[in-house]
Amino acid sequence: MLIDTHLHLDAPEFDPDRAAVVARACAAGVTRFVLPAVEIANGPAVRALAASLPGSAFACGIHPLYVDRALEGDIDRLRAQLAEGGAVAVGEIGLDGFEAEPDPARREWFFAEQLKLAREFDLPVILHIRRAQDRVLKYLRRHRVRGGIAHAFNGSLQQAQTFIGLGFRLGFGGAMTYAGSTRIRQLAASLPLEALVLESDAPDIPPAWAAQMRNEPAAVARFAIELAALRGLDVSSVVGATSANARAALGLPE
Repeated sequence: MLIDTHLHLDAPEFDPDRAAVVARACAAGVTRFVLPAVEIANGPAVRALAASLPGSAFACGIHPLYVDRALEGDIDRLRAQLAEGGAVAVGEIGLDGFEAEPDPARREWFFAEQLKLAREFDLPVILHIRRAQDRVLKYLRRHRVRGGIAHAFNGSLQQAQTFIGLGFRLGFGGAMTYAGSTRIRQLAASLPLEALVLESDAPDIPPAWAAQMRNEPAAVARFAIELAALRGLDVSSVVGATSANARAALGLPE
């Protein structure tokens, strides 16, 4: 059994064949999914999708790239969604240094407020940290949370060790499959196995064998094979360890 710890199954890219996508994943051995929201509006959709997939889970949050169309009152709406219960994390939240930020202070305010909600509800967080690792770490030191997952990790060894020290697992997926991604592959090979989880981020971050195509959660099965090869381990050990890590990071049931 494999867990895809980051899947945007509600994305419109899956509207034509969502059930078939899930079936292909299950056939490949990827049978549990964590579905993070990206804004208040899609919180109910991810909740409903997770409920329809046995053993799966959802998170509620406002993604940094969606902050520009959020309202400050959405923090109270997010609090209400979390108060309904069922969410395993606050996410996907964080900061992004890749795309232009029209108002960086506003994104940081939303991030800090969501970290406060994670503390209020005693939940882990699912972090978006693209080219913003040090800025995210600054806020994590200021607003200590229960840990969680640093999604699509691509920082330095020192940054990885800092996230791990703060109680986070690190997400690895499609980027790890490219021969040119030397730093990511080196980290996947050398970091403690108990710190790693697998994820698709589907429909985004497609693997090397399907570059420029829509990514699917079934790819997580091949990510496990890739990670095992990088570490010189048998695949079953990687499957068992990464699934256990996901359960520990987000409090998922056996």
